[in-house]
Amino acid sequence: MTMLGLHNLKAATGSKKNKIRRGRGNASGRGNYSGRGGKGQRARSGGKAGLVLFGVKTYLQKIPKNRGFKSLANKPAEINLGEISKAYQNGETVDPISLFKKDLIKTSKFGVKILARGGISKALNITADGFSDSAKDAIVKAGGQAIVIVRQKNHPEKASKPKA
Repeated sequence: MTMLGLHNLKAATGSKKNKIRRGRGNASGRGNYSGRGGKGQRARSGGKAGLVLFGVKTYLQKIPKNRGFKSLANKPAEINLGEISKAYQNGETVDPISLFKKDLIKTSKFGVKILARGGISKALNITADGFSDSAKDAIVKAGGQAIVIVRQKNHPEKASKPKA
């Protein structure tokens, strides 16, 4: 029995294959077009992965669709009557400052709008920048008042300068 060493190791039969040498003439068995067929984009080097011809339509179809419109205008804080009804007692006055103090709204900077979800059974005097129609009806029906705050906009008039 011979000693096993690096000088007498051999690869298993069938584990090594000769590389196919394309484009080395007709004698290689892969001559002329080297298995790439005739002319055209895919016959060129880099043609399978590189060159791609897009028309404008197919390019536009691949762009993700951003639908709709996102307004940049500031929106008022919204609060439902059900939340107000839980936080206030009968006969109390509700205004943006008290809503903020009770942590029912984050800010009253852009106004407060009262919505009707949840309903109300207490007579409250609610002062806000806006009310939904159903919220206003529910407040009056419960014996309270819905008072709208009128804010002035701070937009200076565009004065036209006389031309000299």
